[in-house]
Amino acid sequence: MKTHSQSLNHSNRKRIALIVETSLSSGREILRGVAKYAHQINNWEIFHAPHALGDNLPNWLNDWQGDGIIARIESSEKLSALQKFNIPVVDVLGLVLNSDFPLVHVDDAAIAKAVADHFLRRDFRHFGFYGFVGENWSERRREAFRENCSDAQSFHDYSTSRNTDESTAQARASLEAWITSLPRPIGIMVCTDQCGLAVLEACRSLKVPVPEQIAVVGVDNDLPLCEIGSPALTSIRAGHFPVGYKAAKLLDSIIGGGGGEPPPNRILVPPTGIVTRGSSDTHAINDSAVAVSVNFIHQNLANPLSNDLIARSAGVSRTTFQKRFLNEMGVTIRDYLIKQRLARARKLITESDFTLADIAERCGFKHQEYLGSVFKAHFGITPGGLRKKNLKKDG
Repeated sequence: MKTHSQSLNHSNRKRIALIVETSLSSGREILRGVAKYAHQINNWEIFHAPHALGDNLPNWLNDWQGDGIIARIESSEKLSALQKFNIPVVDVLGLVLNSDFPLVHVDDAAIAKAVADHFLRRDFRHFGFYGFVGENWSERRREAFRENCSDAQSFHDYSTSRNTDESTAQARASLEAWITSLPRPIGIMVCTDQCGLAVLEACRSLKVPVPEQIAVVGVDNDLPLCEIGSPALTSIRAGHFPVGYKAAKLLDSIIGGGGGEPPPNRILVPPTGIVTRGSSDTHAINDSAVAVSVNFIHQNLANPLSNDLIARSAGVSRTTFQKRFLNEMGVTIRDYLIKQRLARARKLITESDFTLADIAERCGFKHQEYLGSVFKAHFGITPGGLRKKNLKKDG
């Protein structure tokens, strides 16, 4: 997209300013959605410069002459400044409640419902929400999450300021105290992916098994943040890309004017699905010893694991533990271990370029031939056959 200095002065093209931050993944996705619409209609000149949410309006707007603006309006001061342009403006944030600009925004209630359904399908009955104080979108998500956890045995809320530095000792201690107080197993929704990393780090510090005892789901599917988590953070695609597209389409219709129905003043865009990763990829495990052992298994799939060793990781005798594991998980320890090793092998076969011998070692199989035998018995295809099939699909 062109900055203001690069724009061509074509009289038949509409001049559109984007006041949307590039510092957050949500803003970048909105920009992508706007760009898609702009490329389709091919008569917009885009004016935009990278900035962060909360920055002042860019100086180039002072003498800018344009046809419309798409903006993330986070303050009454910015609202007043944009009103002075006396041209169509579409808000894609919705923090200022008394705005007379049309709003296109993600559907916070639908986001929360999708996360609640995700946890309920996994048999969680205790729920928590980590949100920001005074942020209306965070509060909407919290209340909708509470409402949709219909079978909840308990609900626990933790709120902090958006500007809180979670790396300080005081902030870490406060979050860890909250996590320590929670019943388990519990499913926690965090208002954004950034908060998800703080919760995962607190759980790691407290040695709480994730996801077996505390499962975590974020919002926005910010890939770098989600994938750097330990374990990787499950997150919902909130719908910011279609927000950008629909906001651009709405602005275009307002600028175009004409007859017909008046354009809507408020559009809510539903989420586009949950990306399940390690932070919630489990069912609730009510037996705490079994939860510890399952986490131990996942962390040590590459190593030799006996029933004795797994039972010791949970601090329970082998005979007692085998019964408790079968009762909680519905399968024997050996069957569960094989299933997890095969799942990891399948993932590495399709998503990495490791050799099959390397994959066998990384997944705890004694040699490549043994992996091949067990793999074919379970999936009806050899590891090599699956890799070839996947390569053809990608090609």
